[in-house]
Amino acid sequence: MFEIFKEFRFEAAHALEDSSTSGGRYSRLHGHSYRAQIFLRGEPGPQGWITDLGQVEAMMGDVRAQLDHHFLNEIAELGAPTLEHLARFIWQQLARHMPGLHKVIVHRDSCFEGCIYYGPAPHAG
Repeated sequence: MFEIFKEFRFEAAHALEDSSTSGGRYSRLHGHSYRAQIFLRGEPGPQGWITDLGQVEAMMGDVRAQLDHHFLNEIAELGAPTLEHLARFIWQQLARHMPGLHKVIVHRDSCFEGCIYYGPAPHAG
């Protein structure tokens, strides 16, 4: 089993609900530099790769265009613009076109924070 990854960066602004310890800083409009990593798992096919990273890059470009230099609160499908929701949003945009998608990681490097999303939990059967 192999795992490959590709990443992209985007800049975006948001505002969040404040917590009891935030002192109002989250609710003010502010921005971050984000880094998203897309991981795929699988075995190489006849051409020697899991998937064509050029196709992955094109799909990531579509997602990046939805996020980069946008006010995240205005993206209805995202919900509250948290790291968790960003990771899930990116997954949802890619999963239907990206067999082998294993996880999405969203980083806010300047804050030393991030979130890993592994996709929806399997249904109990």
